[in-house]
Amino acid sequence: MNVELWELALLTGAGTIAGMLNVIAGGGSLMTVPIMLFLGLSGPEANGTNRISIIAQNIVAVRTFFRRGFSEFRLSLTLSAAAIPGAILGALVGVQLDGEWFDRVLALVMIAVLVLMQIPGKKSADTSGPLTPKRLMLGHILMFAAGCWGGFIQVGVGFILMPILHRVMGLDLVRTNMHKVFIALTYNLFAIVVFAAAVSIHWQFGLALAAGNALGGYFGARFSVQGGEVWIRRIFTGVLIIFIIKLLLP
Repeated sequence: MNVELWELALLTGAGTIAGMLNVIAGGGSLMTVPIMLFLGLSGPEANGTNRISIIAQNIVAVRTFFRRGFSEFRLSLTLSAAAIPGAILGALVGVQLDGEWFDRVLALVMIAVLVLMQIPGKKSADTSGPLTPKRLMLGHILMFAAGCWGGFIQVGVGFILMPILHRVMGLDLVRTNMHKVFIALTYNLFAIVVFAAAVSIHWQFGLALAAGNALGGYFGARFSVQGGEVWIRRIFTGVLIIFIIKLLLP
């Protein structure tokens, strides 16, 4: 597959926006995966290639947390160990989901995210507390299911991981994000191996996305301004609607 310079520039730009979305609102993969589909990759190829940028982004995030004194590697590793088998299982299914079925699943996920985005946010109750054996066990059991979804399609996995870590296990939001990025990094290392063994990973596209994600994450964290999230959400919503229509049309 010949790669044009404009395609790499487009993906770097999309990765930058996705990185900003991941910092400010979340859901960046909902933009990057459809773009790769429209550039000619199959569903499994786009699904696998997207993991490169996710891995790169989370390496930076884990390092940032560690440098700021936030790390609980023992718990991160046991939670990751619970998610990895699910991710491998999900990836084995994901590599088989091609053509119209992949488009339909992706469109349904987009619709679900759009609905969630329209629900007014409520102040989260303080669910933090001691990490009891019951909470610990339930969190690890649910992490297997989260790994299944992450390995299968990755899109929207944050909506699954955060409630498990914050509400079920009772971790505060800083520790929740700290463990979330470590878990996503770890299981994606295994998921991408499954995809690479079954389909062609487009490394040039993936690296262009990774560069954009890193840049977008930097700008999103540094230059967030009052009202910026509102406009980003509006643009994001409009783009998703266009993608959904395109994916569902025969």
